[in-house]
Amino acid sequence: MISVARQIAPLRRLAVRALECYPLVDPQLRFITHGENTTFRVDASMPVKRSGHTTLEPSRFLLRVHRPRRHGRDVDSLAAIQSELDWLTALRAGTDLAVPEPQPTSDGRLVATVELADAGEPRCCSLLRWLDGRRHTDSPRPIYLRRLGAAMARLHNHADGWSRPEGFVRIRWDAETFFGDTMEYGGIDAARVWDLVPADLRHRFDDVAVRVGRRMDQLGTEPDTFGLIHADLHLDNALFAGSEARLIDFDDCGFGYRMYDVAVALWELRHRSDYCAIRDAFVEGYSEHRVLTRDQLVDLDLFIAAREVAFGLWFVGTAQVNPLFRDNLEREVVAISRSLDTLL
Repeated sequence: MISVARQIAPLRRLAVRALECYPLVDPQLRFITHGENTTFRVDASMPVKRSGHTTLEPSRFLLRVHRPRRHGRDVDSLAAIQSELDWLTALRAGTDLAVPEPQPTSDGRLVATVELADAGEPRCCSLLRWLDGRRHTDSPRPIYLRRLGAAMARLHNHADGWSRPEGFVRIRWDAETFFGDTMEYGGIDAARVWDLVPADLRHRFDDVAVRVGRRMDQLGTEPDTFGLIHADLHLDNALFAGSEARLIDFDDCGFGYRMYDVAVALWELRHRSDYCAIRDAFVEGYSEHRVLTRDQLVDLDLFIAAREVAFGLWFVGTAQVNPLFRDNLEREVVAISRSLDTLL
């Protein structure tokens, strides 16, 4: 297995090349993380025109080097990333939700495609203006879940009323995507990853697949049930500033069950002794802007189980190519098994 440092080195060189596509002055690159995408913080000056004069203003950005076929083997990565950025642009124009602002290249594109000989196949890269705020992953008080619930409901409302541009392409989070062979995890076909799951956990995953697939068939895809969702809006992807929840990391956004979005927000909190208060706070915040019925909440634990399977497959696949994930794989398998025992 190639070390993380050796994996990152060519991607950093590719990131430096990508920055040449943007109107930035003296950009400074700092590595953040290497997971599905490889991300860097960029500190630079940007030319700004005011009153007929151009000045340089210091700015901060997030540069993403996207993994190929991140959104499914049969999905055009360029079209999928462009579609994500189209939604962010529409959210900024049509709501007061705080979401990242896509930055165009010097020739007006939102996605830069960059190639280097030692970085493998061409990579799509995107640049987002940096959002400040505090994460409360380790301090999940009910007030933060209430704000997150309210923001998610407004996100869903916007998705329902937005006329998507022609060519809009995103993941469809249905039973085939969750439990079939549509996705790649760590660049490995989903079917192969299923075979790498330990036997006792695989049995639980199969049980979830049957139950969730049956329930999805019953629910159908009516607009009040199914639509464009964030699909990864847990506390790690929310920043809090004052009374505002700022939503980041739309990389998983796609078409899915609205209750799956709710489940993701509560997924990592299900084991806590104060979970009921946290869940109720989220529901109260969501219900301020959008109906969330008792009948819908009946499905919450089932969709949390679906999230556990999706997370487990992603982790097992990524552990085959990323030493940091490999070192934590046994611990994660135990945690997922315990969670599914409780949920099922």
